[in-house]
Amino acid sequence: MAGKRILMLVGDFGEDYEIMVPFQALQAVGHTVHAVCPDKKSGDAIATAIHDFEGQQTYSEKRGHNFALNATFAEVQPEQYDALVIPGGRAPEYLRLNPRVIEIVRHFFDRKKPVAAICHGAQILAAAKVLEGRRCSAYPACRAEVELAGGTYADIAIAAATTDGNLVTAPAWPAHPDWIAQFLQVLGTRITH
Repeated sequence: MAGKRILMLVGDFGEDYEIMVPFQALQAVGHTVHAVCPDKKSGDAIATAIHDFEGQQTYSEKRGHNFALNATFAEVQPEQYDALVIPGGRAPEYLRLNPRVIEIVRHFFDRKKPVAAICHGAQILAAAKVLEGRRCSAYPACRAEVELAGGTYADIAIAAATTDGNLVTAPAWPAHPDWIAQFLQVLGTRITH
């Protein structure tokens, strides 16, 4: 299997696990992952946030790690990438306001390339208007955005993921094993033991 080139869209206070885990896991199986953030370049860092489920009506938030970007957003040419990853957290609420982010996301959907989004990443998909007629999971608070964008909200367990064609989505980081496994399948990645 040839490794794929994967673009990851991140931003300040994106969810720590939803950035770090797929970034490392996808590289561990031989893919190249470029993490980028608008107005930042390779070597710059973003601040992440750790979201936890501690029994309240919504998740709690704590300061996470500094995550070093390994590519420059201004230099991104989406046609050079095979797939896209959109982590959640608070970053998607402002990343979706960036016209270039929207243009990049649409590129992947227009060309039916694999896309994995988790948690609040659906906010970017909704803003890019790529959910019409698609089944999409997200953090439950994003259900309205998925439905207003013409998608069908996949109301699945917090540790589950769903695939609709080239789109793999999940509600939050507890779904990593299922979400990453489904994304690897869509990528055509074969792991043998």
